[in-house]
Order: sequence, then C-alpha cells, then structure tokens
Amino acid sequence: MSAPDPAVIDLLGLVAYGELLAFDRLAADARLAPDLRRRAALGEMAAAEIAHYRWIADRITALGAAPDEAMAPYVEALEAYHDSTEPKDWLAAVTKAYVGDAITDDFLRQIADGLAEPDRQLILDVLHDSRYAEFAAAEIRAAIAADPRVADRLSMWARRLVGEALSQAGRVAAADRGALTALIARRVDVPALFQRLTDAHTARMTAAGLNN
Repeated sequence: MSAPDPAVIDLLGLVAYGELLAFDRLAADARLAPDLRRRAALGEMAAAEIAHYRWIADRITALGAAPDEAMAPYVEALEAYHDSTEPKDWLAAVTKAYVGDAITDDFLRQIADGLAEPDRQLILDVLHDSRYAEFAAAEIRAAIAADPRVADRLSMWARRLVGEALSQAGRVAAADRGALTALIARRVDVPALFQRLTDAHTARMTAAGLNN
C-alpha cells in the first residue's frame, strides 16, 4: 500500500475543519431564528454538517493521519474569518451562509477536482449539500419582498462578506502548506479561479434579489 499524498491529507483537513465550524455556526445561528420552525430547520442542518465532518475525519484516519493534526493548520485563519464576520441578527446570519460560505465551498470544489477517487468524490459529496444555501436564499427573498429596504442593508453586508471570503481563499491558496500549495499551483489557475468565484457570486446575488 502506497503512502497517502500529503496534499490529500492537507485538503481533507481543511474541509473537515470547515465542516466542524459549519456545525458550530449553524447551532449558534439557530438561536437567532425568529420562530421554532426555522430553529428546527437549522438544527437539522447542523446535524448534517457534523455527519459530513465524521465522513471526512474517518477518511483522514483511514489514510493513517490524525484528524485533529490535519485540521490544526487552518484553525487560526478560518476562525479569524468567522470572528470578523459574526452576524448580529437572523438575516445577517442567513446572508453570511448564502454568500460567504458559498464562495468557500466553490473554492474547495475547484481544488478537489484535481484529486483522484475516492477523495475527490467524497469532498464533492460533502460540499454538494446545498440545503442551507437554498433555505438562506428563500429567507432573503422573503425578507426583501416584505420590506424592499432590507435589500440595501443585506447587499452591503454581502459585499463585506465576499471581500473577507475571497481574502480567506487567497490566504489558503498562498499558504506555505507544502503539498497543498503544490497541488493548487499544479492544478489550479488561481486568477481564473478567482474570476469564476466572482462570477458565481454575482449570479448568486442576483438570484437572491441583492444588489451587486
């Protein structure tokens, strides 16, 4: 049995920590929900995220690495992003999920496309779960329909989020992570990647009724 590619361990660690943080945030965001229906919906999504984390953590273990060690290099950067974009209310929370999280997931999908199976498919399966994005978009559209003035506030917040998310993605792409850095350099055209991320963000904003 050949030794696992260190880049695979690095990327799986990044995805695993992202899923663990997603669980934490969904559980916290549920407390901002305006009613029990929405609170329950986010609770169910949090449960899905911790299941995703377990899939990735189990794969890291199967490859002979420790999940906590694989995640450790990303703790500071990802927590800094979330600390700097802490939502203050329900609509800010769902906008963050819809805008910021989607950019991060798009970035990871692009990198995962360079992996061999089964790791490529595992990561894509985890990132493909779009229930929270669909839920968040519906909440944003409903809020704008009820009060069109909400669009301006959420659009400004979304622009801040996209700037922070792209900066975070750039730090990961440029980080001195050895194998992962080499994988990104070998497989990903970074300027083209950022253009695709920006284009997808523009389409996402339009679909939710937000201003670019």
